[in-house]
Amino acid sequence: MKNEILQLLKKSTGYLSGEEISASLGISRTAVWKHIRTLKNEGYIIDSQTKLVYALIQVPDRLYPEEIKAHLNTKKIGRQIFYFPSVSSTNTTAKEIAEKGFQEGTVVIGEMQTSGKGRLSRGWHSPFGTGIWMSLIVKPAIAPMDAAKITLLTAVSAAQAVKEECGLKPGIKWPNDLLFQGKKLCGILTEMKADMDQIHYIIVGIGINVNDTEFPEDIRDTATSLKLAAGKEINRIKLAAAVLNRWEVNYLEFLESGFSRIKSRWKEHAVNLGQPVTVYTLQETIRGRALDIDDEGMLLVQDQQGKIHKIVAGDVSLRNGGKENEN
Repeated sequence: MKNEILQLLKKSTGYLSGEEISASLGISRTAVWKHIRTLKNEGYIIDSQTKLVYALIQVPDRLYPEEIKAHLNTKKIGRQIFYFPSVSSTNTTAKEIAEKGFQEGTVVIGEMQTSGKGRLSRGWHSPFGTGIWMSLIVKPAIAPMDAAKITLLTAVSAAQAVKEECGLKPGIKWPNDLLFQGKKLCGILTEMKADMDQIHYIIVGIGINVNDTEFPEDIRDTATSLKLAAGKEINRIKLAAAVLNRWEVNYLEFLESGFSRIKSRWKEHAVNLGQPVTVYTLQETIRGRALDIDDEGMLLVQDQQGKIHKIVAGDVSLRNGGKENEN
């Protein structure tokens, strides 16, 4: 009912009376007033005259599900959104939801994460109300060995959305970091539960530094935000919706036509390819040049002896003039 009142206020070109709202929705004027009060507490600026007439003045900068859904053109992705003012990690919460049964394309969003998760057990700086910290839950009909392609697909989707909404073209550092001028804008963490031949679910965590202006000392030199890059405040609601819209388009194309087009789009944004890199895997450290990604999304690196390595998983650093840039 609260959301229905909000939609009426959004559609109105002026003030709506409590009587008009109550008649339209079949509730009492007292109920209308209570819902209006709840909306105000959530940050909506609503002008009210003696509790009899109301007008929506401003929508808050919060990633509320109804605000995001207003900008979605998806069929499945983001049609169910769980919103939390604070979570330990959206991936952790998404796993808990997935274990109980989920609707394909469910999204978990937190205004902040107290224990945000990055790759290789690193933390992720996730302050309140500045970024987009969200996780998708999907169950694609693909082999578990193909799940890594979802990470590259997500990087492409985020890069496309950033270009659309912010006018910036970020680079992608294999497999999943979005960079601008060598500094990290976005990280992606994909986690999966599967048997040998069947995926139970994939959790796709996306963290985007949107309107951050300050970072902890340990990442100050390697992280940036869209606000810092673009020189202006970014609408987080529209950007979150744009990521989900792009993600569904790419996801459906991937399921129907395979990885080829996603691979081509990934390479359009790639900053690794053709560059000297250092790759840290669990088994070894490889120094060489990143040549390409193969049809499975693996990074092909030619070492200093000319041997070509297929990198399934690892930490990749760009090397510029012998100095490694760990993003």
